[in-house]
Amino acid sequence: MIHEHVAAVDMGSNSFRLQVGRIVGNQIYPLDGLKETVRLAAGLTPEKLLDAASQQRALDALSRFGERLRGFAPDAVRAVATNTLRVAKNGPQFLQQAEIALGFPIEVIAGREEARLIYLGVAHTLPNQRIRHLVVDIGGGSTEFIIGQNIQPLQLESLYMGCVSYSLRFFPQGQIDKRSMKEAELAARRELQTIVQPYRDTGWDEAVGSSGTAKAIRDILQLNGFADGDITRDALDRLRSRLIQAGSAQATGMQGMRADRQPVIPGGVAIMSAVFKEFGLERMTFSEGALRLGVLYDLMGRYHHEDLREATVTRFMQRYEVDRRQASRVALTVLEIYQQLRPQDNLEETPAPQFLVWAARMHEIGISVAHSSFHKHSAYILANADMPGFSKRDQALLSRLVLAHRGKLERVQATLRESPEWLLIFCLRLAALLHRARDDATLPEINVSLTAKGFQFQIERNWLANAPLTAAVLEEESLQWANVGIEFKLRATRLAG
Repeated sequence: MIHEHVAAVDMGSNSFRLQVGRIVGNQIYPLDGLKETVRLAAGLTPEKLLDAASQQRALDALSRFGERLRGFAPDAVRAVATNTLRVAKNGPQFLQQAEIALGFPIEVIAGREEARLIYLGVAHTLPNQRIRHLVVDIGGGSTEFIIGQNIQPLQLESLYMGCVSYSLRFFPQGQIDKRSMKEAELAARRELQTIVQPYRDTGWDEAVGSSGTAKAIRDILQLNGFADGDITRDALDRLRSRLIQAGSAQATGMQGMRADRQPVIPGGVAIMSAVFKEFGLERMTFSEGALRLGVLYDLMGRYHHEDLREATVTRFMQRYEVDRRQASRVALTVLEIYQQLRPQDNLEETPAPQFLVWAARMHEIGISVAHSSFHKHSAYILANADMPGFSKRDQALLSRLVLAHRGKLERVQATLRESPEWLLIFCLRLAALLHRARDDATLPEINVSLTAKGFQFQIERNWLANAPLTAAVLEEESLQWANVGIEFKLRATRLAG
């Protein structure tokens, strides 16, 4: 269903932001926005655990966002979490509380997926989309770099350096001197050297900064007469010198040096200076487009059946040379089984059947690695590859389904997070089993249903008698389900009439 109002929640490493927008045609017009300086990355201990104080700040902010989002349909809101929750070891436990506070699911997105969404947001605000842009987004815990033209990214990368993490590491207690600034810049330049050459080879016409750090630097330079609205190399050098001279951001007395930005501005300036030097930049413009706007446009694309996830699945099938006819057979049967088990679900609007179809289309990608235990290879690829459009949670679900589509069910029992996944696994296992012959022979009429203890599967007796291998595998399947405490009742029926 297409909604007039949509919302995005960006759980960044420094700030949490909520953006509410109105869809008009193919454009999104911002209606309302909230920002909370949570500084989540500052609560990350050396052991990569979120401390209690940062968790509480985050939960308080999400509760306030949740109040603003009351009444929104579940598919009209998308919440994404970035670098700090990618690395926090206790992130999964925190996310359970966070989802309760917000009232909506939260996706932890990979670095390159974050870069793609940032570019999607920035691209919709650029006056000249025909030229190539280098977009730099310095966040609290990571920095994203994108080269794109129109709304198409050509290069995507995310580096593990941000204004919060660098400020804590190189400028403890906010103290700034020449040595610490130089060390921070050199650390950032070392990170940048891994991507500079391919980016230079691709080339760009204009550099664009997005998000809080770029905006704060741009505002400070403009308010103090250092620059005319853009970030320039000369103005950035002047700001850097003032910070070193003053010894702290607060002591500069400069206009625009807001209290909420003072603790993280030294790290941000060090990273931005390194970016200018490594990429050979003289000037950078600023775009109001950012991750949250990209999330809204991505959400709108799904309404308009321009779902990037579908394109990603197609590319994976091509890359791993999937047998398309077999994938199609399994996908059609998996939907038929799902519909019989969940007749009340609208297949267009319910996520589960879509994920089942994607799993069916990609369950054999691991054969390209090795036929032996190919389901394990498939699961590994789906869990760890860059998959544009998919969150980490999406990928984990696909991985679990594909891992469980054959072999011992006991192996996957411990990895399942929710019992409803057993129904999806049943659909995929049965569909793959029925198409084991990999031919276009017509399947007999099948009937599946839920029982108090599990599943019942009815199939025509004569067909089964002529398919002894399938009959043996179905008997084995019954034992597999019994081993995890779920009933699989097989009934052979006579042909009607």
